[in-house]
Amino acid sequence: MENKPKFTERKYFLVIAFVTSLFMLWGVAMTMGDILNKHFQNVLHISKSRSGLVQLSIFGAYAVMGIPAGLFMKRFGYKRGVQLGLFLYACGAFLFVPASDAESFGYFRVALFVLACGLATLEAVAHPFVAALGDQRSSDQRINFAQAFNGVGGIIGPLLGSYFILRSDGGHSNDLVSVKHMYIIIGLVITGVGVLFSFVKVPALTDPHVVATDAYVVGETLHADKKLFQHKHFVFAVVAQLFNVAAQGGTWAYFINYGHEVMHLSDAHAANYFAFSIFMMMIGRFTGTFLMRYIAPNKLLAIFAACNIVMCIIVSQAFGWVSFGALIMINFFFSIMFPTIFSLGLKDLGKHTQQASSFIVMGVVGGALFPPLMGLIANKNVATSYLLPIVCYAVIFAFAYSYKRVKKLA
Repeated sequence: MENKPKFTERKYFLVIAFVTSLFMLWGVAMTMGDILNKHFQNVLHISKSRSGLVQLSIFGAYAVMGIPAGLFMKRFGYKRGVQLGLFLYACGAFLFVPASDAESFGYFRVALFVLACGLATLEAVAHPFVAALGDQRSSDQRINFAQAFNGVGGIIGPLLGSYFILRSDGGHSNDLVSVKHMYIIIGLVITGVGVLFSFVKVPALTDPHVVATDAYVVGETLHADKKLFQHKHFVFAVVAQLFNVAAQGGTWAYFINYGHEVMHLSDAHAANYFAFSIFMMMIGRFTGTFLMRYIAPNKLLAIFAACNIVMCIIVSQAFGWVSFGALIMINFFFSIMFPTIFSLGLKDLGKHTQQASSFIVMGVVGGALFPPLMGLIANKNVATSYLLPIVCYAVIFAFAYSYKRVKKLA
């Protein structure tokens, strides 16, 4: 017998390849929001704290769409859930056309909200979808692997934004024409992906988190089935995810501002460094996937959270390139946090797994609440504002450090 579970099975190769591509597609959209944040400051003449409403529109959609997406997935299955997510994603992208023509920040927020409803649906579906494509014991590895390609999309987003939107010699760095054209292309690409996915045959799946009876095994103890919110590790995962995405939203929203104001880089040059930081996040996820074969996921999560507390302190001191390097490294250590919290929160939930996925996705609303708060400090000193995410990483560390003990609680 094999001691280590397989990463996945041959029959799932095509499906897991396609679902992994979805992680890349929403990575593009998420990091493009941070490019838009800075561009709207320049073109629509809004403050940093008000531009933080871009993140409120994006991450707020997760709070609204999380439960409906989970119910839709439970009723119609993974494939239909993916198609709904792609449909909303494309609709939101096409809404950038009237928003650009009207030059309205409010209209842009509506377009971003619709687009993000698609992202929330894709995230609610894709994580349990990937988890179902093999043994539960290797689900942490699969989700981190798929999230690594989210990093690929995260690199593409700022590079596209830097070249087409922020580039000073592009002819449209001070208007919204390039924004409109880019999102038309994004909408067409997402529509094409949705059409292609309709031809993909998804094998019959038995979710590895679910068993045939109303009882399941946790460690060596057989427990009668409990209600979802009686699972302490799940509840703590929702809280940890909220603070995790809060830290992400704030860190990303003012990265370009930090590069411009502290490092005196152009917006386009700072966006290129932002893309490099997302590359470091991708490297972190591949590294994390490998390390999880030897280090328990919750222990690795605790180590990475502690490292980011140190990075935030260094960033806040504005030590020049040392601090800017620490800002880039935040994404390396941030890398495994979202997928690992997600996977740990879903462990041993039985028939509640899909519903739990919706609630963990709703935790993403933290990214809506934090950037405007961080922006109030960034209006005065963008470097000092990076002390705020320390609170978030402390919560993540507490979740990871206490995970096994909390999971055993009735």
